[in-house]
Order: sequence, then C-alpha cells, then structure tokens
Amino acid sequence: MKYAFCNLLLLIIIHSGYSQTKIIDEDTHYPVSYATVSFGNGQGLFADDDGSFIFTKKRYPDIDSLFISALGYKDLALATANLSKTIIMQAEADKLDEVVVIAKVDRKFKKETIKPYLDDDYYKCWLPTIESEIAVFFPNENEKLKKITSVLFPITLESKDWKKRKRANADKRKFSTLFKVKFYKNENGLPGNVMTYTNIVFRVTEKNGDEFELDVSEHDLFIPDTGFFVSIQVLGYTDQNGKLLPNKKYKEIKGKNGTVKIPTNFRPLLPFTDEIETHNTYIKRVFINGNNWVQFKNGNGIESSLLKTNLNNYGVGINYNAYKDE
Repeated sequence: MKYAFCNLLLLIIIHSGYSQTKIIDEDTHYPVSYATVSFGNGQGLFADDDGSFIFTKKRYPDIDSLFISALGYKDLALATANLSKTIIMQAEADKLDEVVVIAKVDRKFKKETIKPYLDDDYYKCWLPTIESEIAVFFPNENEKLKKITSVLFPITLESKDWKKRKRANADKRKFSTLFKVKFYKNENGLPGNVMTYTNIVFRVTEKNGDEFELDVSEHDLFIPDTGFFVSIQVLGYTDQNGKLLPNKKYKEIKGKNGTVKIPTNFRPLLPFTDEIETHNTYIKRVFINGNNWVQFKNGNGIESSLLKTNLNNYGVGINYNAYKDE
C-alpha cells in the first residue's frame, strides 16, 4: 500500500512538472515574475516569482487563447493549443526609459504620517479577488520634496468561531496571501504611468494584525507634484515559505443557463470607510485588456453593497520623509 502511494505521488509530481509553463526575458533568460496571464474572458491567473504558472486544457477546457502582460514588457497573445513550456517576452525599452532615476537626497527631513483607517467589522469590508486592482489617491499638499518610505495597508481578520467575532482575543482564521503593489502617477485624475517597474509584493498572514506596513524606502519613490496612486492586488494564497500556490482562481457553478464562473474570494478582508470626504478609491478589472479605471462611487455602474452604506474608500496610510529646503 505504501509502495502504491509513493508511485501515485511520483506520478502527480511528474504531471505537475509537465503542466508547468515558464515565462522568461528574451535577453537575460531571467524569469518574468508575477506576469498577468489573461484568458480573454475576464478571468486569468498570475505567474509566480519564478515566472511559472500551470495551464492545462483539462483544468481550463474552454480557454483557447492567453494574453500575457508584465511591467516593462510587450504584451503577448498566444494560442493554448500546443502551448510551449517556455514563453519568451520582449522588454519594452521605451517604457523603461520613462522612469526617471532620482539621485539620493542628502539633507534634513521630517518624518510625516498619513494614518490608515482601521476597522474590524466584517460587513464593512471588500472581499479581494484576483480580477480586481484597487488604487488609492494621495494628493501632494505642498511643494516640499517628499519620499515615500512605507505604505500602511489596513486588513481585517476573521474569527474561527463566528459567535466570538467581536472578541479581540478570539482565535483568527489562518491564511497566507500574496499581494502585488504598484505606484502610479496622477494623469488627469486617474492612475497613469507607473513610478517604478520593480515588482513589489508582500505576504500577509493573520499574525500581522489589523495593519501591514510595507517598507518601500529602497525604491526611491518621490511624490510627484500632482500626487500619486498606490494600488493593491491579490495574487493568491501561498505556502508557508511564501511561494504562490497554483490554486484555481474561480468557482464554477452549473445552472439552467450554463456554467457561471465566480471569482474566488481571498483573505484577508480589506476594510472600507465612510470617514473620508473625497472619493479617493478607484478600481480596475485586471484581466480585461485596455480596461479603464473607475472611481469607486455611486453612479459609476459599480455593483457593491459597500456603496449602499457610503463606504467609498479603502483607507490606506503612508509614511514619508518631507525634506527641508536647502
């Protein structure tokens, strides 16, 4: 029995190896980490840190084309029939040239904080799915040079026992989830060009409490005159080492009119607030090519129970250095 189980495990491992596809850079042959793999029907998945993802016709029988995109690379469209085990992407030099490298600033500064809005009420939370990216706008209030040092993401934990959900010391549901973060310039009130082409990701677990602080000081992100957007996008669950798991990102529910695909919700929950007067939050569906950002507010065609109770904003906070004039 033990011998049969070992053989079965070996077959599973071999099958997984053969079903894996890897995305690499044309020049360096380095992996293209966390590339977006769209199915052309509003669904998709992400490559992991090694540029690998699992796609088989058995797992996705109705998908005949893949559309692959990544920061700093030319978009790619491929047929799923006889899909190669290695996909090569070309760097888009014109886009890379747009990022301006700012020299290190060596002068006195004052540390400033915009506090996040925290809430542990489950009913006031956004349920993250990999199809949606959430961006929050931060205006630039004055002409001082400012460098972003960290971002403060509010999160809400869930109690294992629903009846004990209001108790601060209740045991929390375990999770290990990977998120991707982007910084955008403000372009006519919407997220525009990215401020860095570096992949910025973080893993959060229930041990992080109600706030995750992401250190971005090494990326030299200086706040533009017209302000900026910071976005968050869930990539999926990970193993205990932070490796992205190849779990299916949507559920299939069979009904009278055929099969309906519903995106899987991932933990942790993201608390929204009604304490911000302006509408600073925007959303985008990431697996639809050329999809536009939409301000998260009533009247913009968004179906959300949060908007019905005026929960218009995801209250992200930041820490930054405000440099003194020379």
